[in-house]
Amino acid sequence: MTPATSGARPFPAADLGTLVVMAWSGEQPDGDMPYLLAYCLGDGANGPEGSAAAVGQLLEANGLPLGDPLVDATRQPDFPVTLLVEEDRAVVGMTPLNAECPVPPEWLTAVGERGHAYFLFTTRPWPEAEPGKPVEPAALAAFVGDEKTLDRAAHALVPARSPH
Repeated sequence: MTPATSGARPFPAADLGTLVVMAWSGEQPDGDMPYLLAYCLGDGANGPEGSAAAVGQLLEANGLPLGDPLVDATRQPDFPVTLLVEEDRAVVGMTPLNAECPVPPEWLTAVGERGHAYFLFTTRPWPEAEPGKPVEPAALAAFVGDEKTLDRAAHALVPARSPH
């Protein structure tokens, strides 16, 4: 008897390269919305195309569709993405990785009021926005508002949890 094997491919971590998560808040008609943007720099083993493919595989493996559908994970207790908010940082978890980022006070206030954040994880690399370097609001707005970014991204409202 031979062992059963699944068709799942192992996650190509080397292709992902540098993964970045960035937090900000923005005004909406019903109050500030806390946002989390996840993207790669495109510096993986197989360049920007390999990084984009690795992010796509990661999102697919976690059941996150690309494009228009906004997934309301606040109504899905078994959602594969978690958000842990600790003091001045957010930790996003999904199989097989965790990523964290510092969060500004206004983001903490917004996530405290809403109980969730808008999570946008794009397959589109953004090599200009390196960790530790400030990103101008206009550059962030241009990247996040670009149709190529939005169409190649998973969109979800993810409930925020605290360690307490």
